[in-house]
Amino acid sequence: RLARGLNVVGLMNIQYVLYEGEVYVIEVNPRASRTVPFLSKITNIPMANVATKAILGKSLKELGYRNGLAPVQEGVYVKVPVFSFSKMARVDISLGPEMKSTGEVMGKDQTLEKALYKGLVGAGRKVPLHGAILFTVADKHKGEACNLARRFQEIGFRIWATEGTARYFEDHGVPTKIGYKIEENPEINLIDLIQKGKVQYIVNTMTKGKQSERDGFQIRRTSVENGVPCLTSMDTVEAILKVIESMSFKMEAM
Repeated sequence: RLARGLNVVGLMNIQYVLYEGEVYVIEVNPRASRTVPFLSKITNIPMANVATKAILGKSLKELGYRNGLAPVQEGVYVKVPVFSFSKMARVDISLGPEMKSTGEVMGKDQTLEKALYKGLVGAGRKVPLHGAILFTVADKHKGEACNLARRFQEIGFRIWATEGTARYFEDHGVPTKIGYKIEENPEINLIDLIQKGKVQYIVNTMTKGKQSERDGFQIRRTSVENGVPCLTSMDTVEAILKVIESMSFKMEAM
């Protein structure tokens, strides 16, 4: 309906937003996007080629295609963004609506976890399978973070967190070491943990307050400069945790 209403022949890019259960169209552009080569590889349909010929007057039938959906291919395909934060000084790595990725790679396998692992490695991301993880999260994320921390602990990871979060984790049965905020201990703090390689992952979500914002920026930049994966979304944390869980096994007391 949109294509016909806008009289578009060929490819068009639609951006949506989901808000309070309703789907809204942000914008429609008569152009290709980075999704096109991704879908072309999955479906084996040369979409840019087909779209160009359609613009020049060829029908889908003439090009050997039918209306409707293409057959579903076997396997799982994951599109993983590539970032260049290590090459851009003083750029905050926290993600939002604006585009910050500089490329994409595709991971393919028979399960989501394997496909995602391939995509992450292809994008140049580290995926440590053991070590320690540091949580510095907003209050609204503590419950979810605690559940994730417990799962990390069950597969052998050591848990670090800022004082308030560590206390919350301990109260809910997750053994946690305290990592001091920058202003609390100038010599042994979160930055020190990262720079000395004592943590292999950092989970950092945005918190309110000018000091918290400054600390969060320093933590995120230090993680980039020291090659430590910094995860700013709880969904991303869980996705990577599932990858690690699929490659590890959980130990239970006898």
